[in-house]
Amino acid sequence: MILEQHYLGCLAQASYLIVDETSKVALVADPRRDVDLYLERAEDLGARIEHVLLTHFHADFLAGHLELAERTGATIHLGAGGQAEYAFEALADGQELVLGPEVRIVALETPGHTPESVCYVVYDASVDAEVPHAVLTGDTLFIGDVGRPDLMASVGFTADELAGCMYDSLHEKLLSLPDETLVYPAHGAGSACGKNLSTDTVSTIGQQKALNYALQPMSKEEFVAQLTAEQPPAPAYFPVTAGLNKREHSTLDAVLAEALRPMDPDALLAAQRDGAQVLDVRDKDDVAAAHLAGSIAIGLDGDLASWAGSVLDLEAPIVIVADPGRELEAATRLGRVGLDRVLGYLRGGPAALAERGELGARVARVDVATAAAELGGDDPPLVLDVRAPGEVARARVEDSRAIPLGQLAGRAHELPRERRVFVHCKTGYRSLTACTLLQRAGLDPERVVDVEGGLDAWSEAGLPGLVGEACPT
Repeated sequence: MILEQHYLGCLAQASYLIVDETSKVALVADPRRDVDLYLERAEDLGARIEHVLLTHFHADFLAGHLELAERTGATIHLGAGGQAEYAFEALADGQELVLGPEVRIVALETPGHTPESVCYVVYDASVDAEVPHAVLTGDTLFIGDVGRPDLMASVGFTADELAGCMYDSLHEKLLSLPDETLVYPAHGAGSACGKNLSTDTVSTIGQQKALNYALQPMSKEEFVAQLTAEQPPAPAYFPVTAGLNKREHSTLDAVLAEALRPMDPDALLAAQRDGAQVLDVRDKDDVAAAHLAGSIAIGLDGDLASWAGSVLDLEAPIVIVADPGRELEAATRLGRVGLDRVLGYLRGGPAALAERGELGARVARVDVATAAAELGGDDPPLVLDVRAPGEVARARVEDSRAIPLGQLAGRAHELPRERRVFVHCKTGYRSLTACTLLQRAGLDPERVVDVEGGLDAWSEAGLPGLVGEACPT
């Protein structure tokens, strides 16, 4: 048997290619939407992708099940609790999917993260036909955590109800597997689908019994209380993407054919006037030096997709401004979270606007030493922290105001217009985005100031003004 994990760092997302080496039949579990890597890898192995498995309807990314089905004719499989518009075959609890003489997959219904969640137990007869070799746990069991239960309130399930289901799924299903069974989850650290995910991407059932806080001995009531406490805010795009994963929709190839249309400056500016969002994905230093007024900056060399899904208007079309040659990467990454309404990209990149004098906006910036000194002056600025609540709880600038980046566009009115606002995050990636959002909301660009390097730089410099733990690296 061949079992490969394909990890996508920018979404902290893991997918899996499994091949029976005798029959050469392959499956892909929880595929990302740009599926060429699975097709190329299967071809290298002389295998045929005949099955696509989803552990649940993912909220944080748009899966590539429709793309693989179109490209290979593969059958899509969901758990028995799943309902979808497209053709699929359900795998009930305990039902087997046989790839060949070596590999069989057994479905385990494990509601908790979502009602339809299912895990897939992998048996490898070349090692031992009766002992589970691995389990693909989706968002049920992570390394160091379990899936959050609070994402289904909009469809009638309370966090307490699903947390109770999660307790039963773990204790009645997953924890009965042998300690040596390998655990392959759908996400690692950085995903918003849990609150304590490890940077490790594989473990064992035995290791998780020993180390995972959620698997320690406790009553069901204690488990529910722990699991529902202090969950971070869910990104705005989560319910939209979860819904798309249930429905028929355009494949990524069709989306990119529309998105990769070059636009001249006049067309871009006309689209902006008509309500399109101009998304500038260049390096933060380049954006700070000059960008189109009213554009939103989210760096391509970071978590572009998840932050775009968190801060953009999900109903409004998008025009991309990128360094020439990086338009496809930007549109692909937006497509991974279902942001498909891309009208095109600026032909020639930002230079085309610079020639016309349209890159007139800038972001004022200060280093952390200047920021700390300004706080002790006669006219101190308001310090705005755009990190997540959990980060703020660990360490913050004294007397700062916290508004998570994903909420900032809707809460910009809470900030004073007559006072300078110094914006920071952990490293400077989010704060630059925040400054462009505040400019777009009408705050004076000269009064909205980006603190370069963020709290990491502040802490490393040993500057006064921090409260709580030292900023984590």
